[in-house]
Amino acid sequence: MLFGVPTHYDATGSAGVDPDGVLNVALRDVRAEVGDATVVMADTCLDEFTDHGHCGVLDAEGRVDNDATLAVYADMAVAQVEAGAHVVGPSGMMDGQVGVIREALDAAGHADAAILAYTAKYTSAFYGPFRQAVESQLTGDRKTYQQDGANVREALRELALDLEEGADMVMVKPAMAYLDVLRAVAEVSDVPVAAYQVSGEYAMVEAAAANGWIERDRAVLETLTGIRRAGADIVLTYWATEVAARL
Repeated sequence: MLFGVPTHYDATGSAGVDPDGVLNVALRDVRAEVGDATVVMADTCLDEFTDHGHCGVLDAEGRVDNDATLAVYADMAVAQVEAGAHVVGPSGMMDGQVGVIREALDAAGHADAAILAYTAKYTSAFYGPFRQAVESQLTGDRKTYQQDGANVREALRELALDLEEGADMVMVKPAMAYLDVLRAVAEVSDVPVAAYQVSGEYAMVEAAAANGWIERDRAVLETLTGIRRAGADIVLTYWATEVAARL
């Protein structure tokens, strides 16, 4: 899964759509190197590219404009697939994002490109290290479009909508604090289920291990096994290459 850190930010996140933007250039480079030997995924969201740090474009009152954002996501997804992505991952939690992207990809002749739907992405304290790494410009919070951590029913409603709109895979994010949601989604989903072990979850284990409080290698495998046991067919983790080599 590739993300971008641009040198230029603006209100509409134009660098995310630009074929010569950092993320699309990276996708071309990676795809040229690996071909189809591995699956190349792209984050399809504007938060890394906007000067306000939100996942969509804002209206005149500073609110995220869902429908205006969908139009940008459609262009962004097409640009990413044409740059080399096998899979696009709309992570902004806009209503209708999967259907709009599916329609745009099909219309552009990319019917084989897959969509990894961020079905349940919760407003979480565990995104902090990632936001620092990508130099997030976020002002305020994302509570109006990400999900409430106390609500599991909403995740199942979103699952039904994403499947109806054509999602090829569905995601629960974060993973470790939402294993019950992951299990609930896995029990009813008829497409592969992914879980994202996010930066804060990774950092907790690394920090505890660095202080000598836990056995690092065992803890890494234990967390990933728990996510898998809860129902994940796919796990996105910062330990991916390390654990793949160990296994």
